[in-house]
Amino acid sequence: VLTEAFGGLDFVLPVGLVSAHDGSGRLFVVEQAGRLRMITPGDPPTVSTFLDIRAQVESGGEMGLLGLAFSPDHATDGRFFVYYTARIGGDLRGRLCRFQVGADPDQADPASEVLLLEVIQPYSNHNGGGLAFGSDGMLYLGLGDGGGGGDNDDNGQDRTTLLGSILRLDVEQGASSAPWHSVPGDNPFVGNTEGWREEIWAWGLRNPWRISFDRQTGDLWAGDVGQGEWEEIDRVVAGANYGWDCREGAHDYQGPPGGPSPACASAGPLVDPVYEYPHGDGNFSITGGYVYRGGALPLLQGRYVYADYVSGRLWSVKTDGSDNALLVDAGFSLSSFGEDESGEIYACEYGPTGAIWRLEAAPAP
Repeated sequence: VLTEAFGGLDFVLPVGLVSAHDGSGRLFVVEQAGRLRMITPGDPPTVSTFLDIRAQVESGGEMGLLGLAFSPDHATDGRFFVYYTARIGGDLRGRLCRFQVGADPDQADPASEVLLLEVIQPYSNHNGGGLAFGSDGMLYLGLGDGGGGGDNDDNGQDRTTLLGSILRLDVEQGASSAPWHSVPGDNPFVGNTEGWREEIWAWGLRNPWRISFDRQTGDLWAGDVGQGEWEEIDRVVAGANYGWDCREGAHDYQGPPGGPSPACASAGPLVDPVYEYPHGDGNFSITGGYVYRGGALPLLQGRYVYADYVSGRLWSVKTDGSDNALLVDAGFSLSSFGEDESGEIYACEYGPTGAIWRLEAAPAP
């Protein structure tokens, strides 16, 4: 069942919940308009504003403050990273930026912002924006295909653009001077002569809406939102092509609109999703989640928990794609999931007074 985790604490259009993993127990809610709200544990828990950049964030629809990740050494370096949409000179841009806390570790310094990466967004949708650090210390960023419908710009199969890809960046090496990060030498396309972007870890994605790492195995997971028929769950590995817009899920894509990219004729091997489900019965848009590694729900151990944003249903599936099972029919939109330090899973209710819910065992009859 879902139980409201912080009774009386509501949030405005929450699209993420992140732990600093620094032993403090604090949780940070990502509000789409451009605020980070900090929940401090206690009886009762309290909430405060950690960072407010609403004045520089272009929000609405699928735009806004979309991603947050804390440095693995946040307890000592005070750094964290965000991804948000901005409108600059008439262009929509996705911006990956670094911030630091000030003298007070419970308060970010808005003047500390450093721009690491900027991507032109041709449309207002498919911004992706999920951020996560792997056990390798690298920062991973999921980007959509640029938006519109049917990948009209054919970005999904174009490795000369960052769009439609999962990126892998080293934000420690090169952190002291522009561009404030570096490309890891073991990224799959380092040194290529084709003009492919070396930041790319994997490609062929439509709109990866939430990425996460299995804290036990280190595997990277993504929920990729479909076009008109199929939603998919991918285990993301180096150098893999997940097929968009040659395929939607494991099925040939013909449109409309757009139709497949000309590059599909020579796309090479395409990686199947671990699991997919069709549109219908109210299900239309996946919200990617986490492989459960907490202690409170032993029957979920090692299973991937995810939801459909439109229907509000929440499921779990084995990591081999078998035994998909409905857990909760929430009846409201679930925009994102989060983990606390112990691996328990929370869900964000998307709305003007969005609550944070914790996944718990159903009470005994």
